[in-house]
Amino acid sequence: MIPQRARLDRLVAWTPVLLLGCLAALTFWLDAQVQSSGARSDGASRHDPDLYIESLSAVSFDTSGRVLQSLSAAHAQHYPDDDSVELTAPSLALTDPGKPRLSVTSDTGTVSGDRETVTLRGHVRATRDALAGKSARDSGSGPATFTTDLLRVIPKLARGDTDRPVTIEEPRGIIHGVGMAFDNDARTFKLKSAVRGTLQPNPTVK
Repeated sequence: MIPQRARLDRLVAWTPVLLLGCLAALTFWLDAQVQSSGARSDGASRHDPDLYIESLSAVSFDTSGRVLQSLSAAHAQHYPDDDSVELTAPSLALTDPGKPRLSVTSDTGTVSGDRETVTLRGHVRATRDALAGKSARDSGSGPATFTTDLLRVIPKLARGDTDRPVTIEEPRGIIHGVGMAFDNDARTFKLKSAVRGTLQPNPTVK
């Protein structure tokens, strides 16, 4: 009886240690499950804004001080997780000297974290001015307006594209399509599919 009682006493004495060991193992397992889910307790993985700006206006210049691009918005907010900026009622203008001015407006927009791409969404309307010294009916030189519901623009390259339905209007007529790429420097529009519309030929110069 004495040895059995001694074993029982030792078991009772070690019970708190065993319970603590089990608790530690359970805590470690739970922590491993949380870490494996990719969630961080400091909130760094959440897509929450950390900065708000009302009436945003940003301008870039060339080495001579001439305006190359400008971007404005009624409201902007910055997201630290990917360094992007969300815009409300944005207006983008490409005004490189010697090239046709291109102005784009939309309902909302996003500036990418690397500041290379502006994605415009909802009632996107872009207007390209006529090239100075050219007739409005000259191919690629006259004014043009196109509308769509999503447009990605790379301001530094003066290029953009969309995979959505688009309508282009110019003095020669109107044309519709699905998907488009434009190059403002080359003054070209390339429709990708479902192209239809009417364009009047340029008058022959005699």
